[in-house]
Amino acid sequence: MLTRTDLQISMMPQEGSPPVRWRISDDLVPYEHALDIMNQEVEAIAQGRADELVWLLEHPPLYTAGTSADMSDLIEPDRFPVYAAGRGGEYTYHGPGQRVAYVMLDLKRRRQDVRAYVAALEEVIIRTLDSMNVRGERREDRVGVWVRRPEKPTLPDGSTAEDKIAALGIRLRKWVSFHGLSLNVDPDLSHFSGIVPCGISAYGVTSLMDLGLPVLMTDVDVKLRQAFEEVFGPTKQEVGR
Repeated sequence: MLTRTDLQISMMPQEGSPPVRWRISDDLVPYEHALDIMNQEVEAIAQGRADELVWLLEHPPLYTAGTSADMSDLIEPDRFPVYAAGRGGEYTYHGPGQRVAYVMLDLKRRRQDVRAYVAALEEVIIRTLDSMNVRGERREDRVGVWVRRPEKPTLPDGSTAEDKIAALGIRLRKWVSFHGLSLNVDPDLSHFSGIVPCGISAYGVTSLMDLGLPVLMTDVDVKLRQAFEEVFGPTKQEVGR
């Protein structure tokens, strides 16, 4: 079987498809409100009543549990609100300083291939990081994007330490995707200590700030949009948002 690195990651839409709506929320968005909006948008996209959508936002501090979450990985259940996300994956943290991108695409207009879709989302992050001279990498046994940390002590098996800089968690309904990815720009990394992020305890978590890159969220958004368009095609900014 091909690895995600070997897959053809282009997910361009069928000819004649409208651009993907590109929405950015400036204020912190409550998680339950985001879920409600996503459900409404996914249904409208599936019915052909709305164009595809990418929604960039930040959440207040919270933990989410994916469909594979193990309760033992929730170390501090009273630290922040905990939400059942309904996406794939395990526990993750969301909070200020982390760019969340909820990606609502109709894969029937693109490729009905879940592994290729995950690889394509990873590719968007990798290209975004590359534009800031950060090398992000896939790991076949760990979904998300990882950064090597040779300055840290080696792992017990002697391999180079690695930190996670971006997480992925997706769900499909009628072949329309929702949930998506989160990229750590400058969140409070201590907040990740209340969980075992994504059920993986052997590795750490990092951010662009932690790597010595004090970049603005608006600058990250520009690079993220460019990388998204390279992989998924044209976007259009939503007016008034």
